[in-house]
Amino acid sequence: MRQSPRLLWIRSAVPGPDYLGVVDHLAGFILQVVKNPAEALDRLRVEIADVIFVEFPLAGREPAELLEAIQEIHPRVPVLIRDPQGSVADAVRLLKLGAYHFMSGPLDSSELIEHLEMAAENARLAHVAGGRTAPPWKRLLVGESRPILDVEQIIQLAGPKRSTVLISGETGTGKEVVARALHMASPRAHLPMVAVNCSALPENLLEAELFGHVKGAFTGAIQQRIGRFEQAHNSTLFLDEIGDMPLDLQAKLLRVLQERELQRLGSSETIKIDVRIIAATNVDLRERVSQGAFREDLFYRLNVVPVEMPPLRQRASDIPLLVHHFLEKVCLEESIPAKGISRETVDRLLVYSWPGNIRQLQNAVEMAVVLSGDRRDLCPADFPLPAAKARKSLAVEPVHAVVPESGLDFDLAMADFQRSLLEQAIRRSGGNKTLAADLLRMKRTTLLAKLRTLETRGNVISIKSA
Repeated sequence: MRQSPRLLWIRSAVPGPDYLGVVDHLAGFILQVVKNPAEALDRLRVEIADVIFVEFPLAGREPAELLEAIQEIHPRVPVLIRDPQGSVADAVRLLKLGAYHFMSGPLDSSELIEHLEMAAENARLAHVAGGRTAPPWKRLLVGESRPILDVEQIIQLAGPKRSTVLISGETGTGKEVVARALHMASPRAHLPMVAVNCSALPENLLEAELFGHVKGAFTGAIQQRIGRFEQAHNSTLFLDEIGDMPLDLQAKLLRVLQERELQRLGSSETIKIDVRIIAATNVDLRERVSQGAFREDLFYRLNVVPVEMPPLRQRASDIPLLVHHFLEKVCLEESIPAKGISRETVDRLLVYSWPGNIRQLQNAVEMAVVLSGDRRDLCPADFPLPAAKARKSLAVEPVHAVVPESGLDFDLAMADFQRSLLEQAIRRSGGNKTLAADLLRMKRTTLLAKLRTLETRGNVISIKSA
C-alpha cells in the first residue's frame, strides 16, 4: 500500500484568504502546518517531508534565504513558494536557485493543489527510479549533508579508475564503508574486496599475511600460504590503519606498489599482480612523516586520491537519516516490528558530540532497541549518553592583541577577528550555515548578515570543511 505524501506547509503569519477549501483538497497528504520558519527547519532536521509549500511574507525571512536553508537540510525535496507581492524577476531568481514552482498574486487553489500533487508524484517517481537505477555503491552511504555529498562525488569520479586512494578520518567515521563503495564503483566489483587491518597483527605475521609464504619459511610455516595481495589479484586490497605499519614493512610495500610484483616469504619466485590499493588511516600521516615514523615516498604513493571523512559532528544534519537507517536495519536483523523515534529523542541525539562517530551512533541505536522492549517508539531514556560528552559551545580563548607603535585600524582588526570566528564555525559545521549559527549561539539571519557585511568589505569566507 502506497504511503500518502508528507506535506509541510509553512504558513504566512499575515492573515490571508480562507484556506479551508484548499485543505479539504489535501486529504491525500499527511499535512503539517507551521507558522514559524525556525520551527519548520527544526522539524525538517528530525522528520522527512516529501513536499514543502512556503507562503510569504514571513517575519525575518526572505524567500531565497529560506529556500537555501531548506536545501541545506534536504537538497532534493521539492519546494513550492507563494509570494503575493512577488515579481517575474523573483520567480526567475528562485527557480534558478532550485525552487520547484513559484506563485504570485491572488491564491488560485486549483493551481496550488495541481502543483502540489504533481510535485509529490514527481518526488515519488524520482525516489523509486533512484532506488532502481542508482549505482549499488550509493546504498552504502547514508546522508544528504554537503560533506557526504562531496565524498560521493569523489567515489563517482575515482571509483572506476585504478588510482590508489587514501581515506583519512577519525575512528568510526565509515572509512571501510567508503572503501567498499569505491570497490563497488569499479570494474573490479565482480570479485570480493580483500581487507587487512595493519594494526591487528605483529610485523612478522603481517608480512606473511600480505605477501604469503612457502612451507618452512619460518617456524610454524607448515604449509604454503597465499597472501592477501595474491588473493586480491584483479580486485581491490583495503589496507586499514596503514599508519601503524612498521617502517621495514613499509619499504617492502612500496616496492610492491611500484613494481606490481612480489615474492612470498622464503621464495625467490616473482609473482606479477594487478591490485587496486585503497588505504585508510585515523592518524595524520604528514605528521608521522615529519616524525620519521612513516616513509615520505610511501605517503605520496598512497595519497594519489585523498578522501577526508568528516566526523559526525560536522554532518549533524545526517543524524536523523542515520538513526532511521540503523533502526530499520536492527529491527530487520532481530526480526522485530519496526520501531519509531520521538522528536524529543532525535533532538537529544543532535546535541551530542558523538566522539565515536557513526559507529558509536549505530551501537547506541542497537542498545536503544534492546532497552525499549515492546515499546514502538524510542525515548530519551533509551539513550543513556554521558552528559560530559554533550556538545560544548565554542570557547573563545583570551586574545592578547598587541597595538604596534604605528597604531592600527580598530574596525579592520575587529572585522578580521570576526571573520576568523565565522570561518571556523562554518568549517566545523561542514559548510552548513544553520549549524554554524548554532555553534556561535546566534540566529542564522544574523550570521548571514555578518557574512554579507564582510563580503562587501572584501573579506572572503571559506566554507570548505576543515
